[in-house]
Amino acid sequence: MFGGGQQQQQQQQQRAQNVPSDSSFYQSSFERMHCDNYLCPDTLACVHFPHHCPCAWPNNEDKFEMGEGHRICVSRGGFKAGEAARKVELARKGML
Repeated sequence: MFGGGQQQQQQQQQRAQNVPSDSSFYQSSFERMHCDNYLCPDTLACVHFPHHCPCAWPNNEDKFEMGEGHRICVSRGGFKAGEAARKVELARKGML
């Protein structure tokens, strides 16, 4: 009766562990994927071209296609609407 909640809490903490810091899970997932075109390394999406890769967190990131078939995902991070795009444009011009 007393302390039963404590025991249950300890069991939950033992089950919920941090993910180990090795890339074997990602590597095995990547190797199992089948894609006839381009497999995005960060999202494992199958797309026709690298710059078509989606952002991993589209609700929190803005995607910008760069030259030479590359793209970047920039965190919105509480900026005003369009602020990330303005900063990317300033960086492209070498002004940031």
